[in-house]
Amino acid sequence: MAEPRVPGGEASELSLPCGESIDYHDLDMGLREIACGCGETHAVVLDIHPLSRFVPEDLVAVLDDAIETTDGTPFGTMHVMGMVMEEFPDRVTSADASDDGTVGFTRVWLTDDDARRLHEVVVELVVELMEHAISHTDDDAATAEFESQMLEFDVTAFVDEYRTHREFEDEHDTPA
Repeated sequence: MAEPRVPGGEASELSLPCGESIDYHDLDMGLREIACGCGETHAVVLDIHPLSRFVPEDLVAVLDDAIETTDGTPFGTMHVMGMVMEEFPDRVTSADASDDGTVGFTRVWLTDDDARRLHEVVVELVVELMEHAISHTDDDAATAEFESQMLEFDVTAFVDEYRTHREFEDEHDTPA
């Protein structure tokens, strides 16, 4: 696991929300969280991580079909992490590594939360996005069906089941 460093220094150093810092060169592409010197565990997300890290592939396809992004790219991890940063600006730090050819990613985010809690946050934000979208439909039956399903939806149970199904202990998980 990557080790946090003393704050300050190089352009590849990220100041974490807890006050510690880490050099993003120390991050592995399969890494989902780091143990920090502050005693907490922080989630790590890279732009190369698929959105299916958080939600099933069929939902990723629906979101991509339904959402027109401002940059024209498919709706994905970059957009979801933007939502997380907008909702919790003090709990997320990110770096642009697009000019650094020594790493296999162009964007990295580290959160104050561990990977499991971040997973819950992402699912909650996706549900809010879906609720907003359904509120713009003229189909009362679809709205009622969605609201009915959301009354039964348990984010914690979903995340538990999804993470078990995806076997997140192994960095070589596959889309669900």
